[in-house]
Amino acid sequence: MLQFLLTWLATAVSLFLTAFIVPGLTIVSFSSAIVGAAVLGLVNAVVKPILVLFTLPLTILTLGLFLLVVNAIALGLVSYLTPGLTIAGFFPAVFGSIVLTIVSGLVNQFFPTVDSSY
Repeated sequence: MLQFLLTWLATAVSLFLTAFIVPGLTIVSFSSAIVGAAVLGLVNAVVKPILVLFTLPLTILTLGLFLLVVNAIALGLVSYLTPGLTIAGFFPAVFGSIVLTIVSGLVNQFFPTVDSSY
């Protein structure tokens, strides 16, 4: 449970920092970032695998670059479902998904992982 909360907090911090870096991506408050992190987790768990499956031929044809578009669509859906989180268009969503991946990787380095093996 602690690992889940730490991951959720790290994603919220990453989303909040990404809003400062990417022009066109705005977050009203940190509570919007927390809700956005929860919605992002749900979208990544449910919607994104379906999108990846449906766009697999195009992803193979572009050697995986179409996954940037899939990530932008997922982030746009998160923006649509989260009050207080707005994205100005397609290119801020693409740039935001790239920056969010980098920032999230860096922020997760600061949060300890709990080893649950006994």
